[in-house]
Amino acid sequence: MLQADDVTFGYGDTPVVHGVSLAVPAGGLVGLIGPNGSGKTTLLRLLAGTRRPSSGRVLLDGKPIGSLSRAAIARRMAVVPQEAHLAFDYTVLEVALMGRYPHLGAFAIEGPVDVSVAREALAATGAAELESRPFSTLSGGEKQRVIIAAALTQISAGASGAAGSILLLDEPTAALDLKYQLAVGALLEALHRDRALTIVVSTHDLSFAARLCRTLVMLKNGRVLSSGPTETILTPERVRALYDVDVDVIRHGASGFAIVPAAPRP
Repeated sequence: MLQADDVTFGYGDTPVVHGVSLAVPAGGLVGLIGPNGSGKTTLLRLLAGTRRPSSGRVLLDGKPIGSLSRAAIARRMAVVPQEAHLAFDYTVLEVALMGRYPHLGAFAIEGPVDVSVAREALAATGAAELESRPFSTLSGGEKQRVIIAAALTQISAGASGAAGSILLLDEPTAALDLKYQLAVGALLEALHRDRALTIVVSTHDLSFAARLCRTLVMLKNGRVLSSGPTETILTPERVRALYDVDVDVIRHGASGFAIVPAAPRP
């Protein structure tokens, strides 16, 4: 279990997260939703242990995350950022292999097992045929699949997969068109199902969150406005309180997806 216990954090004199508590169970699929500046990205960084709270604590399996080494955390938990900027023009396979760094000793280089894990991750994300392509030549959707593959490579102990590991994603569909948004959602659902991954995803897209997530956490001004099962949290009243807009929440008969069209106030 990944847990935030009354966590507070700010950048300099600017508070960003205020007394946030949440629990992500093993095998959970949790969405963080909220307007710009609500603290979603900062909360992901706190959960990942790349930021330390000024008060409160983050626990991984009951242990303070600050007591664990960065390598130990990285072997268990990977972060997929909004954008990936690479200093050199790596191939897709080289990008996937970057995830093996926490598993290598000092001055060690990747071996056959590492390459096998990376290729398995590329296959799992539908990017195997891209392995020799320069990363810079890929479309936005293809790049996102490769970055997710690198994250899987990081949290995989071996060819058996990444069961019990945690994937944190920050706005994974923000720069993608509708086709790729649906493809990324289907990919994450398959990884959650087939690899027993615990997934936490920050997103602005309420329909994406409704299709994918089992649990939602609504953040506003750095505080938890409400949290719980998606079907009970995603209501017109709660969305209005979160975004200050009127909406309709519609259940699509064929797919069961929740669609949330915004209706401007008169």
